[in-house]
Amino acid sequence: MSHPLLDKHRATLDGALHAIATRGYWSPYSEMPSPKAYGETAAAEGQRAYAAHLGQDFVLDQPGQTGWGGKEVSPYGSPLDVRYPLCHPEALVAAGLAAMPGWQAVGAEGRTGLCLEMLARLNRQSFELGHAVMQTTGQGWMMAFQAGAPHAQDRGLEAVAYAWREQSFVPAEATWEKPQGKNPPLRMKKHFEVVGRGVGLVIGCGTFPTWNTYPGLFAALATGNAVIVKPHSNAILPAAITVRTLRAVLAENGIDPNLVTLCVTDEHRTTQALATHPDVKSVDFTGGNAFGQWLITHCQQAQVYAELAGVNHLLIDSTDAYQAMLGNLAFTLSLYSGQMCTTTQAILVPAGGIDTDEGHKSYDAVCEDLGQAIARFLSKTEVACAVLGAIQSDATVDRIAHAHSGQLGRVVLASQRLEHPDFPAARVHTPVLLACDAADEAAYMEERFGPISLVVKVADTAAGIALSERIVRQHGALTAGVYSTRAEVIEAMTQATWRGKVALSINLTSGVFVNQSSAFSDYHGTGGNPAANAAYADSAFVANRFRVVQRRYHV
Repeated sequence: MSHPLLDKHRATLDGALHAIATRGYWSPYSEMPSPKAYGETAAAEGQRAYAAHLGQDFVLDQPGQTGWGGKEVSPYGSPLDVRYPLCHPEALVAAGLAAMPGWQAVGAEGRTGLCLEMLARLNRQSFELGHAVMQTTGQGWMMAFQAGAPHAQDRGLEAVAYAWREQSFVPAEATWEKPQGKNPPLRMKKHFEVVGRGVGLVIGCGTFPTWNTYPGLFAALATGNAVIVKPHSNAILPAAITVRTLRAVLAENGIDPNLVTLCVTDEHRTTQALATHPDVKSVDFTGGNAFGQWLITHCQQAQVYAELAGVNHLLIDSTDAYQAMLGNLAFTLSLYSGQMCTTTQAILVPAGGIDTDEGHKSYDAVCEDLGQAIARFLSKTEVACAVLGAIQSDATVDRIAHAHSGQLGRVVLASQRLEHPDFPAARVHTPVLLACDAADEAAYMEERFGPISLVVKVADTAAGIALSERIVRQHGALTAGVYSTRAEVIEAMTQATWRGKVALSINLTSGVFVNQSSAFSDYHGTGGNPAANAAYADSAFVANRFRVVQRRYHV
């Protein structure tokens, strides 16, 4: 018998299944913060709900609580002063394991229905989540609302759809009959049970605390596992709101809410101990290479899904829409101050320049024109602040300062500190654009997270394609791009990205940008280069999170 919540949300599930099969545009969650989509009072209610958390204890009633913690300070300049439960990791693991039999008992249909209900509840909290994401990450409001709420919910739903599809391939039971010639056939009854592997640990990042968390969270949950969410120490609130909502849905439906818990800690060794716990069977991580590689090396008991640092880049060979190309790149490099794992860092331009619809442009002209396009795009303070947001971490501010030292290349466009009209203490910095030679690999052959990009002079287009492939193979990338009017160049770049296994964007000049990824259509990462060992989302992202245990007997 189908679960009532699966019946309730069947249209959403069917829509997601169709979307991942056809890869067209689709979403059940409106990305516009419109009263038509969310109701006339949703914006005010969401603002009040967010504000009600400030200066308060965030009660979750989790086991093993030892005290209260949390020291989030908004990149917009003020502390949140929210206190979260500090719980002993062993107690969270034990509670998760104890809750798993009840979660298994509802079956794949029940788990899928409950996960769909969770996502629907989170969607109704989109304004609350948007404010929480904005104030913890520094994203501008529109981006915080979209990426932090409906787009994150899309990615969670995408994982649920893949999880349902993989689990639904497993029949609950079968009658096995083998002919024996003149003798009666051998007959057996066989039952197949989908069983979660254990506790899933999801380690959040400071810049996208929901978008990068929901895929692993819902993939692990939908496939029968308990989940512990360990948020970044400066982006706890969005994760805490999420965990509270999931726990409420579980409790309302007779499932132990300790199936999903929050682990707040800023101690590295606590996270390490949790990640290597023998009962933790999957670890999802987004962040730097050092800790990501540590997890991959040391978590031998678990499957690690890691998104790490990479060097995103694009090649400009030629264009028949020069101004539109510059405008697209200006937005790409400015969006959220480059604090995205998909933002272009290295722009490869032939030493001999490029052909355009405005005539031939030298390498130096491309550098200067791109710098001017960025400055022009950000010339109005209100537009600049909305697009740039605020700088999330001190380390990124330090990287911006280092980029002006001359050690990485010639400064084409210097970064400026802007005054935010609504948040005077916000850390708002415009991008810095540098120029360097391809031989100066130390400048661009590592990720420089933040609003820092380099125009790299390559010998020619062929050298640029070869360099692109080497960047991907050696250092990894989530995005690559090419601008060219020549079919043979686009084909050569395509072949290089197949070999390097990185997504390619070709001649983007309108309202789609290389650092944007659309759920149900775009695969975020391929799992085939050093920047990520998994994709959001595909069958491989979910299928290894459960096991099928059979029992059989003679009929």
